[in-house]
Amino acid sequence: MTVTSPLRALVVEDEWPARNYLVELLESSGLAEVVGAVGGLEEATQALATDPPGVGVDVVFVDVALDGAPRGESGLTLVRAVSGSPASPMFVLATAYEDHALEAFELGVVDYLLKPFNEERVGQCLRRLQQRRGAAGSATTSGPARIVARRKRNLVFLEFHEIWAFEAADRLTFVHTTQGTFDIDLSLAAVESSFGRAFVRVHRNWLVNSAHIKELERDGHETKLFVGAGVADASKGVRVPVARERAAAVRDMLLTNATGLRRG
Repeated sequence: MTVTSPLRALVVEDEWPARNYLVELLESSGLAEVVGAVGGLEEATQALATDPPGVGVDVVFVDVALDGAPRGESGLTLVRAVSGSPASPMFVLATAYEDHALEAFELGVVDYLLKPFNEERVGQCLRRLQQRRGAAGSATTSGPARIVARRKRNLVFLEFHEIWAFEAADRLTFVHTTQGTFDIDLSLAAVESSFGRAFVRVHRNWLVNSAHIKELERDGHETKLFVGAGVADASKGVRVPVARERAAAVRDMLLTNATGLRRG
């Protein structure tokens, strides 16, 4: 199975025991990374307040009945407000009530989790979301033909195949390429959205072009990638750290459709 990156999930649940348990199930699955867990509509709206809405979040798990929501509003209010645009996140209702299912699916909700949550059902849901995301990515173009970076006061136009990796550091975003390293105005989340998942998130601060991964280095509990035009030549690439929780998925991704290694 090809693994790109964990789903970036936002959890909207007003009961903290249920919220914490769902977060635990999502994180422990290895298929999702929880980027936020909030208790109400206002907090959820703020968390999704990007242009277009939801960039940086793949899926929102939202309860229907939320204490403190304005009269007549519910988790479905959030779905109506955010869903519909091509860049909007997927939605999953996580609720104790079955009677909202018809309206939810009419709004395009992808799945419907009933409380109490369990590991098997959450895993099934995440696998379905991964498949849906992969299908959407293959059905669309890879995004803009070129990316614009900065070199001092000049603009640099880069082709997709020239890009090795994107790095977030010191509140800036850098693009590492065959032509050098430059800074860009996009966040890593915006890059992911623009390029249709063509880059793999291997660390919270790194996106890499899998076509340029030349070496996987493991030293104890640390995993690194050498991404570039050569092997282990610093002038021809960049060494990228891999988050511990993503190391196995990255290795599996690299071994998919590859031969030459005896597997135990």
